[in-house]
Amino acid sequence: MACSTEFIESICNILTPLGEVSSRKMMGDYVIYLNGKCVITACDNIAYVKKLPCISGLMADAECGCPYQGAKEAYILKTSEPHKVLKVIEAIWEVLPFPKSRTICKKS
Repeated sequence: MACSTEFIESICNILTPLGEVSSRKMMGDYVIYLNGKCVITACDNIAYVKKLPCISGLMADAECGCPYQGAKEAYILKTSEPHKVLKVIEAIWEVLPFPKSRTICKKS
């Protein structure tokens, strides 16, 4: 089951106080960006964040799961707790890298 647009919009609305939020559909699921960094992977109306040491205390009681087959295990972010979502995303944004720029190959 793919994510609903309502679910993605609700996550984006929660993150709005932190800066520029955007989402990108990828094979039925979504990736959510904050100020240019990928912070959430959303699959089947579940929000996943990377397991990083900087949020282990905040996410100590969180469930874990894999957003898709072959993915690394991630924390499941409860979107019903917006204040916690903001704290978690603020913490991981500081340590996550910006996406690498793609090089476009031109045919000769």
